[in-house]
Amino acid sequence: MRDIVLTRRSGWIPNVIREDGELKLMLGAGADANHDPRTFTFPIGEAHLAVIREDLARHLLLWAAVLPLCDAAGTAGRLDEDAAVALLDPVLLSSPADVDALFRRIRWDRSRLIAHGADIDLLQRGQVCAAMRAATETPNEKRAQEHHADRRRAERGTVLGPLDAAVLKYTGQYAHGATVPKRLPDAVDAALLPKVMRVIATAEQACAGMRIGLDPRRGHRATDKRAWDRMAATVDEAVRRAHPELVDDAVRTVGFLMCSEAADRSRNTPAEDDQEPADARADRYGPAGKTALSFTDDKGVEKKWRRDGTRTATAEFWDFVADRSAADNEVFTIEDEEMGEGIQLHFYADSLARVTTIREGRGGSDPEYRVEYTLVDGLEGYRDLVSTYARGGCAALDRHGPWMSDVADLERARRRPAR
Repeated sequence: MRDIVLTRRSGWIPNVIREDGELKLMLGAGADANHDPRTFTFPIGEAHLAVIREDLARHLLLWAAVLPLCDAAGTAGRLDEDAAVALLDPVLLSSPADVDALFRRIRWDRSRLIAHGADIDLLQRGQVCAAMRAATETPNEKRAQEHHADRRRAERGTVLGPLDAAVLKYTGQYAHGATVPKRLPDAVDAALLPKVMRVIATAEQACAGMRIGLDPRRGHRATDKRAWDRMAATVDEAVRRAHPELVDDAVRTVGFLMCSEAADRSRNTPAEDDQEPADARADRYGPAGKTALSFTDDKGVEKKWRRDGTRTATAEFWDFVADRSAADNEVFTIEDEEMGEGIQLHFYADSLARVTTIREGRGGSDPEYRVEYTLVDGLEGYRDLVSTYARGGCAALDRHGPWMSDVADLERARRRPAR
């Protein structure tokens, strides 16, 4: 039989229960192997209940002292009840000076006290009882999270100024730097908001016109890492030059915001067809591009495309790549069977081969092909080559060389330092 003897408005503060006639403190902490909350209990006395009932600060201090014991129990271990009981008198019944001395010797959960209103300066000076004079039942978890983030920054030597903090709060990354950044002007003090907006304007001007497209080699939603890094570097340089007082955390969060927004625009925009107007295409390549192509991957899967007015060859091909590309499937071919030519993309090697038929096979003889190779500079290079081939065939690729007929020449070119 279990009866609740004392509970507070905040459900996570430990309750006092009576179980089979015995008073116990009951608290939830940690999680089991199934990620469900664990509940721990240990016995207390009537004198302890009287203090817990009347003194919120001592109640919270006891909670902070017991939580490390719950953490030590892990996902399935038992609470060290003897250690928990041994904390009762020193935390609840001792003088403030003795409590302060105790907290200098034991492990305790600082974040719990800060969430419930503890004075951070007094905590840092070891005056835990005095720090809890303004304790509140209702927690402010954001306050605890921001303090934890500040401590992590301090450990690596970073101290935020007012503008740094405001920029991080604007992007929603003050407490959690790994979250997707947002624009949260209401989170910034009104006096600092104009300065924050000048920083954001600097970043927007620096990356105006830049884009971060999707990378179908890594699926339908992945972004082009090289384009991301290029935009991040551009924003970083511009913001540091215009606002040299900002710390690295603030500069990085602005770059992260710009890149995230650019990537989202690509994810939420229909796939581009990379199609020039028909008259411009005809001027460059003669007839208006390919009318039928075959796409294959390294696993032998094939997809046919015909020009029917719905989607272009390039859009269909990159969809095929996004569907099929994998760590063990990085070679894709586009072939014009009627013309006897095609290109093969080697994503694992940053290279491309164009294949043209020199002589058709007759009388049982094999056809003769010319194979030429070129290095490719990232995804944008692949997109340009695929688009050019789809519009004008292998002949249109001449200007994208140099083309090498020997694989050894390709390898030497790959090892040659970039100028």
